[in-house]
Amino acid sequence: MLPVIPIILVLGAIIVFASFFVVKQQTAAILERFGRFNSIRQSGLQLKIPIVDKVAGRLSLKIQQLDVIIETKTLDDVFVKLKVSVQYKVIKDKVYDAFYKLDYPHDQITSYVFDVVRAEVPKMKLDDVFVKKDDIAIAVKTELNDAMLDYGFDIIRTLVTDIDPDPQVKIAMNRINASEREKVAAQYEGDAQRILIVERAKAEAESKRLQGQGIADQRREIARGLEESVEVLNKVGINSQEASALIVVTQHYDTLQSIGQQTNSNLILLPNSPQAGSTMLNDMVASFTASNQIGEAMKNQKPKELNK
Repeated sequence: MLPVIPIILVLGAIIVFASFFVVKQQTAAILERFGRFNSIRQSGLQLKIPIVDKVAGRLSLKIQQLDVIIETKTLDDVFVKLKVSVQYKVIKDKVYDAFYKLDYPHDQITSYVFDVVRAEVPKMKLDDVFVKKDDIAIAVKTELNDAMLDYGFDIIRTLVTDIDPDPQVKIAMNRINASEREKVAAQYEGDAQRILIVERAKAEAESKRLQGQGIADQRREIARGLEESVEVLNKVGINSQEASALIVVTQHYDTLQSIGQQTNSNLILLPNSPQAGSTMLNDMVASFTASNQIGEAMKNQKPKELNK
């Protein structure tokens, strides 16, 4: 009888230990009795009947994430890969449905994501896929919520985390972007050159205006000086014609004197003969005299025509 007692004690200990099990936090355990659902146990120390009861499985109640990569075609015939991240969890009150209605929830969720994305993306151009990725995510979430709620799963959020077009398409897009930027840069450069030309023209016009004003002032002062010179010569008995001719000849000789002071000057003054001054004076006096005579003749002719 003595060897039987240790065996009984060992069996008793095994039965006691087999009667208890632990369920971790944010986990649900499904308990079956003879292969039939019995109960759902939450976190903590739990009791079961050894051999009769069995823990059929455990489900995590934490939020989980499933990443799905889908390749599809856009409206403008560009193949693109999208990465959709689905965040979901088992509803605490529907652990039974989540465990018994679906064997592979990941495959079910993946199928719905494929279906929705391949229905939405072909309606959009490639640029719109980047802009409206939130609309795609909302469409996926709506479809998944309607489908997976009956299976005990709650879809927390769906995110389109990556959009990857064909490599050649990306190269073309980068080239288009670079060309647009070069175009804008050329426009700015052209505007800057145009502004520079306009401002330079304004500065040149202002310079010409001031230069012309200076020349006008210079000539005005020369005329004033000539007038004063003629008045002085008239006071000593020289008439205006002779005074004008004398002033011109005087300026001629002043010019010759100024040229003679420049040793390296190549300027040639025409006429340049020794008799040039006297000839110029005689010609000017003769021309002034002739013009006066013609003027007097025209004055005398007008009264005669009026008397006729």
